[in-house]
Formats: sequence, structure tokens, C-alpha cells
Amino acid sequence: MESHIEKQDGDVLQKSFKEMISTLPKGNSWGFPGDVYQYQGFWFSPPFLQGALLAQQQFQAQPTDIILCSSPRTGAAWLKSLTFSTITRTTYDDSTTPLLSKMPHDVVPYMEFDHIQFSTNRHLGIPLLATHLPYSFLPRSIIDSGCKLIYICRDPKDTFVSLYHIVARYNKSQNTQPIQLDEARFKKASVRYWKASLERPDKLMFLKYEDLAEDTVSYLKKIAEFMGYPFSSEEQQQNVPENIVKMCSFDNLSGLEVNKTRRHREGYENLRIENNIFFRKGKPGDWKNYLTTEMAQRLDQRTMQKWSSSGLSL
Repeated sequence: MESHIEKQDGDVLQKSFKEMISTLPKGNSWGFPGDVYQYQGFWFSPPFLQGALLAQQQFQAQPTDIILCSSPRTGAAWLKSLTFSTITRTTYDDSTTPLLSKMPHDVVPYMEFDHIQFSTNRHLGIPLLATHLPYSFLPRSIIDSGCKLIYICRDPKDTFVSLYHIVARYNKSQNTQPIQLDEARFKKASVRYWKASLERPDKLMFLKYEDLAEDTVSYLKKIAEFMGYPFSSEEQQQNVPENIVKMCSFDNLSGLEVNKTRRHREGYENLRIENNIFFRKGKPGDWKNYLTTEMAQRLDQRTMQKWSSSGLSL
């Protein structure tokens, strides 16, 4: 039970946070209820910003931690399922994995919302934690500890379309008015993670969604090696990587009952969302079915402006 002192401290922090965001620039949020706020060059919803600030203050990384980093709708759920299955492959099999009863976002918690839950995972020998935070927002302890980071990047056009659809489906579930595709605001930042991966390739692995989709088995082996959980020769002869890829495929995960009928963050009224919203198509190049030539060119131009001096390309 929460003590009186803890409740008082929480109330003070909540009041301080509300006072802080009241001074920030605000705008619309892709049709989600409420506003988003601009803080240090990025737009955040209030729960996300508050979670980011709390993580910066409280999260203490350990050298053995593995942080999965991404922007929304770039393959986080897939990366979580692949890495979780790889690390726990001697503990669970296809019939006992928690992925059968929990969606990937519940199996690998987010730093901004669930980093307290992460201590339980650590105790179980699962060092995985995820974040949507920009590189500059990561808690200092992550950089200082020397723990490993894996960042997944996706074609901005596919990310744009995927993000639009999850918002539209969420609006439909809430009986609110959907936004039009050409009205949607879109911002993406991958450059700092890319530069950090060049500076410390032993600590930060930069993945492209399209590469992972094209040759998932080969990239899974690289990911396992990077994490410190390489597949043995015997495991490779037994097709263990291939079995993990099959189990974590879009078709398999999206067909599981947990991902068709249950809800993510059931206990959080403002964050609760149906699991099936997270699973749409997962196919590279699907943007061609939704974006006009003009919209695609405009997104490409914005991406070039952001990435031109970094050497990053898709």
C-alpha cells in the first residue's frame, strides 16, 4: 500500500510537472485526445514526457542491460519478440513462451512507463528494456554504464503510413473523428542513433527494418551475437534461429488470440489500447498504396534534409 509520504511526494511531482508543461508550446496530436507539447525540440504527449523525465531521474542502467530503441511504428514489437525469444530460448519453447499470452510490448517493458517492472525481468535474467526516447533523452546512466543499445529504423514513408493507420484505428475504437492522411503531422529522428552507432559499434547496433525483413535469419544471428547470446553450431544445425523467426513472424503473432482480442495497458485508462491495433501489415513498401507521388516526394525531401550530412540512407 502506498504510504502517506509517498503519496505526498507523488502529488508534489505531479503538480510540478503540470506547472512545467503549462509553459511549453503545444499543438495537435494526430487526432489523439489532448495536446502534445514541445520540449527540447521534440513533441511529447503528457504521459510520455512525464515518463521520460522520471526515467531520466530514476533509471539506473547496468552494464548487462540491453535497450531496444525505436521511433513509434518502426518495428519495435517485432524486435522485442525476436530478442526476447532469442534470450529466453533455453527457458521457453514454442508451447510455453509468454508471447502466447502477452503481446511483445507487455513482455519487454517501456522505460518511459514500465521501468519499475524491469527489475522483475532482470531478476528473471531477461535484461531487455525498450524506449521510444530520442538519443539525447536517454538517462545518463545508460551511456555511462556501457550497456548495449539496438536501434531499429524504418523507411519514413512506411512509418508515416503505419502511424497514420494506428491513429485512425484508435480513433475508430474511441468513436472519434479520424484525421485525413494529408493532414497528419510527421516528424522522425534517427540521425543521432546512427552517429552513435558509428562512434560505438560495439555498444549500439543500428538496424534497418527493410534489411531485417529481407533476411531475418541472418540478421537475427547478428543480433544474437551483438547481445552476447550467440547461436551455437548445434543450435544452427537444429534450425533454432529459423524456428524463432517463424514464431515471431507477423502472420504468427497477429494470429495469436492475445493479439486479436485483448488490450495493452488494461490498467491505464488514458493509455489503454486494443492489441490488434498494433498489427496491420508489416510489409516494406506498403506506402505506395496510400501516398500520392507528391506526398512521397515531400517526405523524401524532408528526410534528405535531416539525413543529408549524416551518411544515413535507406
